Amino acid sequence: MPPLRYAQLRYLSLILTTWLAVFFLTRSALLIGHLGDANVGVAQLLGIYGIGLMYDVAFLLYAALPLTLYLVLCPRRLWERPWHNGFMHTLLAISLFAMLFTAVAEWLFWDEFGVRFNFISVDYLVYSDEVINNILESYPIYPLLAFLALIAVVGTVLLRKVTDAALQAPLLRWRDTWTTLTALLLAGVATTLAVGQDFPRGIGGNAYQRELASNGPFQFFAAFRNNELEYPQFYATLPTQEVAAQLRQEVSEPNAHFLGTDPLDIRRTIDNPGEPLKLNVVLVTIESLSAKYLGSFGDSRGLTPNMDKLRQQSLFFNNFYATGTRTDRGLEAITLSIPPTPGRSIVKRIGRESGFASLGQQFREQGYDSVFMYGGRGYFDNMNAFFGGNGYRIVDQSSVSESEIHFKNAWGIADEDLYAQAIKQADADHATGKPFFLQLMTTSNHRPYTYPEGRIDIPSGDGRAGAVKYTDYAIGQFLAQARQKPWFDRTVFIFVADHTAGSAGTEDLPVANYHIPLFVYAPKVIKPQEFAGLTSQIDLAPTLLGLLNMDYTSTFYGRNVLRADAAPGRALIGNYQHLGLFDGEDLAILSPRRAVRRHDDALRLSHESDAQINDPLVRRDIAFYQGASYAFTRGLLSWQPDRSNQTHLSQR
Repeated sequence: MPPLRYAQLRYLSLILTTWLAVFFLTRSALLIGHLGDANVGVAQLLGIYGIGLMYDVAFLLYAALPLTLYLVLCPRRLWERPWHNGFMHTLLAISLFAMLFTAVAEWLFWDEFGVRFNFISVDYLVYSDEVINNILESYPIYPLLAFLALIAVVGTVLLRKVTDAALQAPLLRWRDTWTTLTALLLAGVATTLAVGQDFPRGIGGNAYQRELASNGPFQFFAAFRNNELEYPQFYATLPTQEVAAQLRQEVSEPNAHFLGTDPLDIRRTIDNPGEPLKLNVVLVTIESLSAKYLGSFGDSRGLTPNMDKLRQQSLFFNNFYATGTRTDRGLEAITLSIPPTPGRSIVKRIGRESGFASLGQQFREQGYDSVFMYGGRGYFDNMNAFFGGNGYRIVDQSSVSESEIHFKNAWGIADEDLYAQAIKQADADHATGKPFFLQLMTTSNHRPYTYPEGRIDIPSGDGRAGAVKYTDYAIGQFLAQARQKPWFDRTVFIFVADHTAGSAGTEDLPVANYHIPLFVYAPKVIKPQEFAGLTSQIDLAPTLLGLLNMDYTSTFYGRNVLRADAAPGRALIGNYQHLGLFDGEDLAILSPRRAVRRHDDALRLSHESDAQINDPLVRRDIAFYQGASYAFTRGLLSWQPDRSNQTHLSQR
């Protein structure tokens, strides 16, 4: 007897078919929007839609389970009530609205990040206040929701005859109910075994093709499940002694003396020559500032006149790379000098985010007032817990009086208001004679791209270009005000991006999309020059402490790149799954399922190929990430204060 004879299964098939149609249209719309990037032929199209159908069905097998249980277990006397028929029509309307809402959400997410739902969308669900407000400020969301609701109602009306015909069909017999449930259970188990986050869509190749073949809701739940990945379980490994030897070679410097007994413990004393310079430090991490926006890097729109001028007055690193694609990754790299281990960043590993030998702890050990200053609310991305547990005082939006806030949006106060708070903190510390280390995190260069009116010639909320130009304006105003302060001549200003404005591309780790600027500005102390050596965010902390001639005990995976005897540079880049090491020419990538690849000539032709574990570049890659993951899980990165130094400071 044909299974679609029964009312419950006919109704279920109507909803599932509609979902599949929406998934097909969503995939097609995204494909049309990126035909050039996806570079598709007939074979690629068949792969995209064939694999996509597998993911669509896999998601629906899970998503439809509650509805299936209700339909097949609903008592006959309840099913035949007149009001129940209306309820099923309403349920169809709600389902249609959910389908359309999901499709629009996928489109907006793709427009922002160039990928299907992933770990970013999981984080956005956790920090819903900021995200919802950002969406409300960025899009006409209420008219859009009303329009989607109208389409859902119209669709329900148009499907009324089909729905009525399904509901009036014969009901399942009792034995058929159990057959249906058993079949559904077996299909779910088979799907779990056969379909995963990276299979059958695979790893490598054209990233856009792989994303188009995915299913957004499926990827969302997969990312939610896999937001923490244990390195030894998922990635290629080497014997401990080989990792230890390679890693110590990577971080070794002539002025370093290793202390740890564990082979993978890189704790070491750093003896920087010269008298320590007790200079104040203001480290500004700028939201989403790609190097490509600077006029001095070729942008012709005149968005960054202040930074272009500052480049000529600073120690400027023109070959500098972010480690990741999110703010928390940039803060992790700058603060802890650690590669981007798989899964969540350490910043967001709740309960395991504290007690590290951070840059703030190093400065506090030297008698500084270490302060983390954030333009938004510090509970976002677990920032307050991370910085508060690693040697910093916290000043965020909630610490600032409303009378001192002249503009704010979903993400926080305007950059100029944050800089005003930094000057206030610097004045207070200077008045007490205490050196200060202020680590700032800005928010203005983020969607919805709004800022105070009248500052620049681009209207607020008009797009990324305006936000970049306002970011530049605020930096210029901040430095102009700081130059009038008595502490200016004894202060080092550092401006660096947390990550770029967009890291998506045709590759898993498009190296060029991790390129960010780094300015070190102290006109009375540091001679302006360009440094062209390949440098990573994890090198910022040891390089800064080297500039200040500070001796310290280090757990940093970076090194002082300004030493005359410094080894050739390398950049550690990644996202929450793929882990890369770029040596200036080629890129090695480690991926789940122990996959290992190379991209030769990574900044230009970027030829991808499978690699062997004995490849020297791959071995370096493994050493950093296997070693860092081991050190994190074994507590080898913990802060161990120098008691003798504390006694010395208390006697001063």
